[in-house]
Amino acid sequence: MKLTSLLATATSTIAVGAAFIAVPAFAQSTGSADFDGDTIIVTGGRVNQTVGVRTPDSPKAKVEIGQELISAQRAGQSVNEIINMVPGVSFTNNDPWGSSGGSFTIRGFDSSRISQTFDGIPLNDSGNYAIYTNQQVDAELIETVNVNLGSTDVDSPTPAAVGGTVNINTKVPDDEFGVMTSMSYGDIAAEGSGGEDRSFQRFFAKVETGEFTSVGTKAWFSGSYSRNGATFANYGKVEKKQFNGKIYQPIGSDGDFISIAGHYNVNRNNFGGSPLSAQSITLDKDERFYEVSGGVPCTTGPNSDTPGYSGDYPDAPNSCGSQFERRYNPSNTGNIRLNSLFHLNDKLTFSVDAAYQTVKANGGGTSVAIEGYNSQGYTGVFYGSEPTLSGSRGTYYYYGNVDLNGDGVTGSGDAVRILTPSQTNTRRFVAIANLAYEINESNSVRLSYSFDRARHRQTGPGGFLKTNAEPYDVFPINDPILDEYGNRIDKRDRLSYATLNQISGEYRGKFFDDALTVLLGVRAPFFERELNQRCITTDASGNVSCVGASQVADYLAENTSAVGPLKRTIKYDKVLPNVGAVFKLTPEVSLAGSYAKNISAPSTDALYGTFYYAANDPLARRTAETSDSFDLSLRYSTPIVQASVTGWYSKYKNRIVTTVDIDGNSTDTNLGPVKKYGIDASLGVQPVQPLSLYAFASYIKSEIQNDILGSGGVMLDTAGNRERGAPDWLVGGRAELTLGDFQLGAQAKYTGSRYLNDINTVKFGGYTVVDMNLRYKLESLGLDKSEIQLNITNLFDEYYVGSFSGAVATSPSSAFVNFGSPRAISATLVMGF
Repeated sequence: MKLTSLLATATSTIAVGAAFIAVPAFAQSTGSADFDGDTIIVTGGRVNQTVGVRTPDSPKAKVEIGQELISAQRAGQSVNEIINMVPGVSFTNNDPWGSSGGSFTIRGFDSSRISQTFDGIPLNDSGNYAIYTNQQVDAELIETVNVNLGSTDVDSPTPAAVGGTVNINTKVPDDEFGVMTSMSYGDIAAEGSGGEDRSFQRFFAKVETGEFTSVGTKAWFSGSYSRNGATFANYGKVEKKQFNGKIYQPIGSDGDFISIAGHYNVNRNNFGGSPLSAQSITLDKDERFYEVSGGVPCTTGPNSDTPGYSGDYPDAPNSCGSQFERRYNPSNTGNIRLNSLFHLNDKLTFSVDAAYQTVKANGGGTSVAIEGYNSQGYTGVFYGSEPTLSGSRGTYYYYGNVDLNGDGVTGSGDAVRILTPSQTNTRRFVAIANLAYEINESNSVRLSYSFDRARHRQTGPGGFLKTNAEPYDVFPINDPILDEYGNRIDKRDRLSYATLNQISGEYRGKFFDDALTVLLGVRAPFFERELNQRCITTDASGNVSCVGASQVADYLAENTSAVGPLKRTIKYDKVLPNVGAVFKLTPEVSLAGSYAKNISAPSTDALYGTFYYAANDPLARRTAETSDSFDLSLRYSTPIVQASVTGWYSKYKNRIVTTVDIDGNSTDTNLGPVKKYGIDASLGVQPVQPLSLYAFASYIKSEIQNDILGSGGVMLDTAGNRERGAPDWLVGGRAELTLGDFQLGAQAKYTGSRYLNDINTVKFGGYTVVDMNLRYKLESLGLDKSEIQLNITNLFDEYYVGSFSGAVATSPSSAFVNFGSPRAISATLVMGF
């Protein structure tokens, strides 16, 4: 059934004040949105919602939020923080402003197991599936965010999403010309935060062209700039620039259209967080705000008398530049997106979504560069111990007969500190095509094809630092240091292609006067990774030595246990059923259930880590994670009350958990079979028009079934334990009161305890965060599209552990901890005409 006819029905319902009708919810792709029978209940022409949160009456467990909730949050905030009011979702922000990233889970699954899409196009990293929450689209441009809890749509082009999806849908351009600006200023208002610039500034502007052709073409264009000081340290800053645009061409009267949109985001961030390990956390607020070790400012070497160095080199580097807070995490990301929908006739509908994406990003710190050769006489990058530097173990760059410190002497053995982040460049093409056929008003089918191919280039060249430890260029790849042979040398050198071809089909049927809706789907992904390791693998841990091409043969002749550069192609495929049903017990009450089988293929890092072994060696194999997930929901919806309770259960084989260190390197571990189950519940009430109340609760339980083999052949006690990082309880709610031109909102969320590791020896306690917002519309001043908004986050300045670098058996002394965001206040002036 076409969207336009449904909206027409909704209009007539207003006149007669009659029965419920269905309006399709936004789904992942254009084809899913058109075909999807997910419904938002409308009574008397009004969508049933509370504080901008809606529960579609679909076979799958879904929650959708709209601009009402989005606009109430702080301007510039990450969309992943905004959806923290959805049951099962947990996000811990690394700063109050939304530009520094954070830790994101749904039902206990980390972001690498969640598919996040942007107008139907996947945003997850093509190598490790990570979501970079600080690079998301400006919230002013979002129409809705649809969250699938525990499942994906059948045409979803994902090789890894076993924990759900987050679908971000940008707005359709307005019919009329308009301009909107938003200016924000904020600061941290927490105990002990004074004395440093921790302020936040943001400017956003959007122009709506309105319809500017005789055929109804319309568009919007926007730009934003934000910056803030370091949240906790006395060094560092965060800057973000973003540009967006969308051109929309409606076609005919059936809702057909073609849309072309673009997005470009530039982040220049210092790393931030905490200087402490988990062992050091005492939950004393005085520890949050600190000075960077080594002092600010500092000066790099040469310093031959540096403590800890043997003095065998004429010049040796000091620690200036090595501090975590001096590191950068820059990124340039962009995409061009196509969405389209065509009704070929009254029965047949065709849609195509496509995109080109580009990523240039890095992360990591510094290394020691040496004028000379390693102990075997080679230039290149080697991991190990350097005897002349107190035997310290690490990664060393050897440049041979060159002058690195500018003293006019080449190959003297001088050592200097250089910038050496892990560089990634990605170019990605995505396409999703859907052909849907309406057999009759009660039965429809569709066939889908999804394609995703990403070129993933991973390098690690060195770049020079200024004497104050600031880089000349945050991207050393732009002007890398060369060795004596003119070669760029890297700490890693990989070229990978990740290709997904997926076919899927779906049937939707309605029975018993539309009381029963049945969804029967299946998808078959065929995933392939082409891997090209250009460095030499030196041990079973996957460490590499990267010598110049002319030195490879000699190096391998002297190091017979090492494995030379090689290529491998690895494939994964699976047939995945995806079924569900909704039964309307009464017009207000429904019962829904769904089942989905999912697959998660190993990441790039995990597969490269096997190159030390021959391709036919069992130790070289990495098995994909698979799961069977079940949901059962009971829902109640009227114009006054919306309520839902969902029980869920997931059973996993080869449960893969990922550890990411502070340099961005990831390590995968197979936990074997794992069971996860829980309950999500929500209740929304609007007893009177000015007041809306919303509450939710989630209980999440996971059980690792077996002990696992740790390093050194030691069995680790994991059987019966909870998985790390996932809270056991999530409880929260929001209230909104509108009185004339004023709107007051308050929301609170309790996040339960989490384990640092899978052996469950360290637990972080739960915490509660309260936020408030006050909005004043300027209509009485003749500015009907303008308003002032005040936001206070973490009102009571709760001090807690936010995100952390946990692993299977992480000890507290080796885990890096991010503090949770402190209390912060901001004011935003929105002007529109």
